[in-house]
Amino acid sequence: MSENDKLGLHNLPAPKGASKAPKRKGRGPGSGLGKTAGRGHKGQRSRTSGNVRPGFEGGQMPLIRRVPKRGFTNPFRVSYQVVNLKDLDKMPTEEITPGALVEAGLAGNANRPIKILGTGDAKRAYVVQGCTASRTAREKIEQAGGRVES
Repeated sequence: MSENDKLGLHNLPAPKGASKAPKRKGRGPGSGLGKTAGRGHKGQRSRTSGNVRPGFEGGQMPLIRRVPKRGFTNPFRVSYQVVNLKDLDKMPTEEITPGALVEAGLAGNANRPIKILGTGDAKRAYVVQGCTASRTAREKIEQAGGRVES
């Protein structure tokens, strides 16, 4: 690079040791990876298509199929993001909405359902919108002068 050339992304030199020559397998005994090319001797894994899928046990009945299956996973299960009543003290406003909870770092995603649980006390009169609340949380919020609008 000459003095007149400006340094830019198109002409950045690679730092020393950044680019490494690829391993040249099967190129003679002098390379250290000649003959069997790092695959060892014989056997299924030494062949071209010898890598089999995970869980394959050489034709033996795989463990996942031998173990009995139990239970049921409900595809319609609703998993709530949980916020405790004591955590609402961290909120700057009295309006509790999914967006405000995400901004305060109490919930991860405003599009997933949020439920307020009754652990702790309501120190202020909160107005809860767009979130569900447990019975104890609802009672404590209403006792403090707030309301839960579902």
